[in-house]
Amino acid sequence: MKLIMLGAPGAGKGTQAKYIAATYKIPHISTGDIFRANIKNDTELGKKAKEFMDLGLLVPDNLVVDLVADRLQQEDCKDGFVLDGFPRTIPQAESLDSALLDMGTKMDYAIEIAVPDSDIVSRMSGRRACVGCGATYHIVNVPSKVENQCDTCNSGLILRDDDKKETVLKRLEIYHEQTRPLIEYYNNQGILISVDGTLTVKDITDEIIKVLGV
Repeated sequence: MKLIMLGAPGAGKGTQAKYIAATYKIPHISTGDIFRANIKNDTELGKKAKEFMDLGLLVPDNLVVDLVADRLQQEDCKDGFVLDGFPRTIPQAESLDSALLDMGTKMDYAIEIAVPDSDIVSRMSGRRACVGCGATYHIVNVPSKVENQCDTCNSGLILRDDDKKETVLKRLEIYHEQTRPLIEYYNNQGILISVDGTLTVKDITDEIIKVLGV
């Protein structure tokens, strides 16, 4: 089962990727994990990626695809995998398809966690993070017992820069411009599954498993 998770930032695709990976006993793979592993192991690809990252530059698409393709050829991926956070653009998707073709395989499904922008903004701008232990809350969905105080360590709670409304709106703008076109790309391939991301986490997982039917 070879899967790609799609959705706007804050849609919950990372959470679903973990549950789906655990359900089907296949690895949950993110580009961040791939970068860290290659840099830690001092691989040739890792060294190349680190050169760009140290300069504060984006790792070029061709190198990212090489890193992903290398990861997908490892033994734990023989029964499938869940890709999370990649591809992000049409050129990356085309390069991934080409790399998979060279490996004699292809993607089975692309799963979109569909959430309206207004819900994304509400979710992310309502998040609060503990400055002490890092626990996360939401002022509406998962509030702390005492306002602006962590239930666990009693430290203060803050709104992270990444969760500020203006930052979220900018991230959504970039998503719609660069990543949203992947929905049509995979739909045209006949492998897109779209799931209502406003449901509960469990209901979303159940719906994905039901649609996959395996």
